Amino acid sequence: MAFRVLNINVPILKKSLSFPALSYHKNVIDHYENPRNVGSLDKNDNNVGTGLVGAPACGDVMKLQIKVDQNGKIIDAKFKTFGCGSAIASSSLATEWVKGKTVDDALKLKNSDIAKELALPPVKLHCSMLAEDAIKAALADYKIKQQSKTKENKTA
Repeated sequence: MAFRVLNINVPILKKSLSFPALSYHKNVIDHYENPRNVGSLDKNDNNVGTGLVGAPACGDVMKLQIKVDQNGKIIDAKFKTFGCGSAIASSSLATEWVKGKTVDDALKLKNSDIAKELALPPVKLHCSMLAEDAIKAALADYKIKQQSKTKENKTA
């Protein structure tokens, strides 16, 4: 079915999109409508690192968690984000990308890579920066837990 406007056939969208959604890249819409790895891991588990970051200017808050195996490989990642579609998409993509990486390789993920994959406009780059910060915070938390565990084993 199509409308005829000025002698041009315009197809009717089968899925209703609001005007703001039309300005997002398809990768952002995909991760927003079908977010991957939403949820939480046990923050008391020594193999789980938790990063909680926020952007006061826009109100976005992002919690990202990783679970690392005994070989230093990230075997699971979860997120919960309160924010815009770009923040949710950035979190979702970040959790996909860290899974299967070593802790050291995950530290190499950059916000510019996330922004490029999602085709974020300059006004939304802070969302990819939050995702990078959340990854780094989760990795730092994991490393602190591992250092504490090592100290406990030495004193025992």
